[in-house]
Amino acid sequence: MISWVAMDRIVERKRASDAAYRQQAAGKVLRSDAKLLTDVDLLAKLRSFGIDLDRSSLERLCGQALSAEEIAKPLLDQRTFHGRRQQMESDWIWVCLAALWERWFPDQPCFELLDDKMQAGYDSRASGGATAACRTWLAAWRDVLGIFDKSGMQSIDEFDERFEGTQSLFNWIQDLENELRHAGREDRQFLTARIAVCEEGLRRFRTGDDLLTENRRRALAESYFELGETASAEALYRGWLNLDPRWGWGWIGWSDCYRFARTELRDWGRSEQLLREGLAMADVRDRSDLAERLADLCEEQGRVEEAKDFRTEAKRIAAELETSLNVSSAGTVLRQRTKINFGGEGLPLSELSNVAAMLRGTSSPVTVGRPKVGRNNPCPCGSGTKFKKCCGS
Repeated sequence: MISWVAMDRIVERKRASDAAYRQQAAGKVLRSDAKLLTDVDLLAKLRSFGIDLDRSSLERLCGQALSAEEIAKPLLDQRTFHGRRQQMESDWIWVCLAALWERWFPDQPCFELLDDKMQAGYDSRASGGATAACRTWLAAWRDVLGIFDKSGMQSIDEFDERFEGTQSLFNWIQDLENELRHAGREDRQFLTARIAVCEEGLRRFRTGDDLLTENRRRALAESYFELGETASAEALYRGWLNLDPRWGWGWIGWSDCYRFARTELRDWGRSEQLLREGLAMADVRDRSDLAERLADLCEEQGRVEEAKDFRTEAKRIAAELETSLNVSSAGTVLRQRTKINFGGEGLPLSELSNVAAMLRGTSSPVTVGRPKVGRNNPCPCGSGTKFKKCCGS
């Protein structure tokens, strides 16, 4: 399924970049069309469809819904529209409701406003503004929490089933945690914010994806360490690894705190000790990655022969434990994207359910692996540092 706000964004972008489509989609109603109208005009538009609302009545509806779409759908279902042109005109109902919600109740979170903030952050990040992106995204995170509180939802999957936005919460929350890390290099308040986001995520999403939980734990401890609160980071890792000593990337994350930290906190001896402790654990997961990390550490200290031995050991382990897993603890999280061509003048919002059924019938498993990036190459995240000292850590 895809939300109406996501559809609106797709059509808006295609109309702006494609002259032929712009002609074909003439008359297609979009949220941007509402910007030219006053509140009185928007209410008059609604009345033309037999919908009589004022500020107080709309506030009651917004208090019971998570989006303007949820308010609009039953109103559309109660009406009959003849022909494609009338169906396209009926999109004004949702457009007017979304515009009035944004103008009158901007502090009451909804899926449309959340989607806007998420995309605004991505736009800022694309132009190189990590700090600006994080400020926008932290406001979006507050909206996410508000929607969870309002709805009583318990999981990211449950949220995404209702949100169906331009970007999923599953993808976005990981981007938020990662971007806060980069912004924290310039302004350490973002590391504090990252701690709050990770702690809240761990508290709320205890039964979620194991990979997300492990990565969030590493992000939490790493942030404490970068702020100089090494005892907190040590206590977190020791607690987690006491419960699950086979968590290979837990040992690596703990070790990396000392290896990639600011100069005054760097301790190669402690970093190596933790990797060896992890490697000594029976049936530790990702053993080959532990050996590779030890090879890197030895190499950086000029212990070339030891590095070669550990790299050979890593290859041997990897060959023995060859697996068909799609995602590893060190890998890139799963992201699915579907390209849809709506053609002509677009698609009435009321027909989106048919598109959803089509997508459910044709979707197939996606295999995801870690992109191969040289350890000394620039990190693909755009931070400007080497991969091994950034996301490769």
